[in-house]
Amino acid sequence: NTIHATPTTLGANAMATDSSDVRDGLIQQLETDRLLGARAVPIVPSAGAAKALTKLNTEQVIDCTKCSLCKTRTQTVFGVGNPAARLVFVGEAPGFEEDRQGIPFIGRAGDLLTKMIIAMGLKRDDVYICNVLKCRPPDNRDPSPEEITECSPYLFEQLATISPQVIVALGAPASKTLLNTDETIGHLRGKFHDFRPTGASLEDAPIPLMPTYHPAYLLRSPNQKPKTWSDLQMVMAHLGLKPPAR
Repeated sequence: NTIHATPTTLGANAMATDSSDVRDGLIQQLETDRLLGARAVPIVPSAGAAKALTKLNTEQVIDCTKCSLCKTRTQTVFGVGNPAARLVFVGEAPGFEEDRQGIPFIGRAGDLLTKMIIAMGLKRDDVYICNVLKCRPPDNRDPSPEEITECSPYLFEQLATISPQVIVALGAPASKTLLNTDETIGHLRGKFHDFRPTGASLEDAPIPLMPTYHPAYLLRSPNQKPKTWSDLQMVMAHLGLKPPAR
């Protein structure tokens, strides 16, 4: 049978094509502007990445029972932010408030992270924030090796989906997990390391990863803040960011 397109259908298809072309052109122009150092250029969310992250969360993470933390959590804490983020921050695990509200990095450590992001010339909505573990360990203890083994594939899939230009690993557990190393955070920080998302080949360019101190640690050891700011300044230089004018 022959299917005849009506003028209305043809018009709708043409409008959809035009709209898609305009959107693709806008995204390309925005990215060009950003690479040339333009400031305050909004990040255009990726519908595909957002859908993939939502699917990962709703179909795998929310009801995960891979480790014993499922018995003590209030809820899982997946991640928040822009699915098209150029910069992703990765911590170790949710704390008390994160477990209660389902949002990573809130409370005092979260407030400090927000200040760090703003000092870089960004907003929390510009970046993506998540943890290695999606459930809170009891009493905020460090994640166990078994918990990291079971939960880290979710993180690797998040990073592969977002495909950021830079990753900042906050603290030793996140840095060691992402870099598959036992070296201390004091030795790892201060320089970029190569990170390849799950499924990436050696021919694919790695994502630069900057380990630095966790905001919760900085609250206990404020004398380490200058070192962290030095790490973040290297990230800013890599991304072409400038701190906001005062």
